[in-house]
Amino acid sequence: MKFLILALCVAAALATSPDLDQEWQMWKDNNQRKYEVEEEDYRRFVWEYNYKIVTEHNQRYALGHTTYTMAMNQFADMTNVEFRKRMNGFVSAIAPLETTQSRIDVSPLPDFVDWNSKGWVTPVKNQGQCGSAWAFSATGALEGQTFNKTGKLPEISEQNLVDCATAPKYDCAGCNGGTMLGAFQYVIDNMGIDSESSYPYQAQDMKCRFNAANVVATEKTYVVLPSGDEKALQRAVATVGPISAAIAASHVTFQLYQSGIYDEPQCSQTALAHNVLIIGYAIENGNPYWLVKNSWGADWGMNGFVRMSRSKDNQCGIATRACYPLV
Repeated sequence: MKFLILALCVAAALATSPDLDQEWQMWKDNNQRKYEVEEEDYRRFVWEYNYKIVTEHNQRYALGHTTYTMAMNQFADMTNVEFRKRMNGFVSAIAPLETTQSRIDVSPLPDFVDWNSKGWVTPVKNQGQCGSAWAFSATGALEGQTFNKTGKLPEISEQNLVDCATAPKYDCAGCNGGTMLGAFQYVIDNMGIDSESSYPYQAQDMKCRFNAANVVATEKTYVVLPSGDEKALQRAVATVGPISAAIAASHVTFQLYQSGIYDEPQCSQTALAHNVLIIGYAIENGNPYWLVKNSWGADWGMNGFVRMSRSKDNQCGIATRACYPLV
């Protein structure tokens, strides 16, 4: 109720502009939105509330007070509460994970890494309104390691994981969230995972339809990196390939992120709610960042990617639950 009252106040202040009416209509057309009359009024209120946030943030960016921009993307008609409920889906274990990394290399690391440019990364995918980011993170890491071993980059089925890597054995619940380790263990136990083309993504929980004849990747084991250790994570990204990670992604600044280096000082190191794939790292104007592939489609962020602050006390918990498969 408090949010609705606030949204109504913001809407009343902004709705007097004909330009805003036009922007609202263009946004609906571009995002293929059609609402019932009562819902349209509410969605307009939410959209205008987010419009104010984005406008004020980008004004600060223009003044050099922040390192990233925000945009009225496909999530702009959603409250942050709705967004978190629909798009976040990481299931965090209560006990800390035991590190399985066996040795620490101390050789020098490159200043810049981008596995996408080396052909290890498939195109950006879209999980839709299903909390299955854990599956996309896991397949991304497995795709990269399979390419490294075979020289061929497969597109692996996330729906296979959503339908088959289920609780209680794998600590995963399809569109209601899961873990990369659960996904990796399923592939090990199942002696493989199907291709995307043979088992296409449906963005909903369905009956398991795995077919051994369509396996495109297998796995021997997995590695869990030291929790919170960004240096260990950097070394893994540089020497292993794309790495699965869980992050805190609950802020509206992430919901409406557009470009630049995402830097959210209020971002938690432990309240992890989303899964991504770290595909590299670099430095821009003295600011180190992680290059991260998301699973919200190419219309979000930088064509589906986000640059996240690096070496800032494990901001957003990016190194808290990092892991990768071995094939």
